[in-house]
Amino acid sequence: MIISKTPFRVSFFGGGTDYPSWYKKNGGEVLSTTINKYLYLTCRYLPPFFDHKYRNVWSIIEKVKKVEQIKHTAVRKLLIDMKVKKGLELHYDGDLPAQSGMGSSSAFVVGLINIFYAFKKKKLSKKDLADRSLFFEQNILKETVGSQDQIATAFGGFNSIKFFKNGKYKVEKFSIKKKIINDLSKNLVLIYSGNDRRANDIAEKYVPTLTSKKKKEMKTIQEFVGKAKVFLNNNKLDDFGHLLGESWQKKKELSSNITSDKIEFLYNKALKNGALGGKVLGAGGGGMMLFYVTKKNFEKFNNAFKNSLIIPFKFEETGSSIIFNDNNENIYE
Repeated sequence: MIISKTPFRVSFFGGGTDYPSWYKKNGGEVLSTTINKYLYLTCRYLPPFFDHKYRNVWSIIEKVKKVEQIKHTAVRKLLIDMKVKKGLELHYDGDLPAQSGMGSSSAFVVGLINIFYAFKKKKLSKKDLADRSLFFEQNILKETVGSQDQIATAFGGFNSIKFFKNGKYKVEKFSIKKKIINDLSKNLVLIYSGNDRRANDIAEKYVPTLTSKKKKEMKTIQEFVGKAKVFLNNNKLDDFGHLLGESWQKKKELSSNITSDKIEFLYNKALKNGALGGKVLGAGGGGMMLFYVTKKNFEKFNNAFKNSLIIPFKFEETGSSIIFNDNNENIYE
């Protein structure tokens, strides 16, 4: 049995500039962090004692004899791509729901690739893990996804991720005083809007227009990253909070599918009750909402949202890891 533990991520600024169609023409940069909410995958060799060869437990329980019968697209295609020959049982568990804007799809791929290389008795570097996950999602699954989530969840930590026109990227650990980071985390509130959505479905409607019709908006979104880093370096956390709101307003200009009446209601309610700014995480359309709330307004804010699901969290630095491995079976022969 092998168990992987992969963090979810929070993207603050620059989301959208990590799509290859954008950064290969304009460059890109995002500012993000991983948090102490995790996706766990448990995988074990399944002996040939059963009527099925594969057992895959996610929102449904699949028991099939052939890999081509597996309904979970990422699992099916990764098993084929990795040339797994023996039977497997796979269980998915997460601290947060899927399709909530926290990079869960990429965290799943990163965690599963990490496991499959552990079966090979190989430990991938963080960069190799990110690269293989990027290639799988963008070239094998052919999903309309950016490049930040795979990198963020593989590396872990509070980072600036720069994307270059040649297709390469650079992860820069954002080094500021620990007190500033701690104060920032205390002022951030994560709320579940209750609206699940597939990022790919939202993104594929507006990503094709980024380099043509929405270039001005995208340039502004990219510039927010530099401003945010200046605010953090100078301990201007309230300005960082206001900037979250400015960035959200600009992102909504990319597509009408990014927001909804419910999201707007929750957002305006947050601003009326002490939030300086906030955003919907991920591609938009629903899922998790992040707000910046000053300490003096916390009680007012929490009372206003006492019937909502507020998720406490802290920043984390580990990235995807194998936390248990007692496997002695070669699943590739």
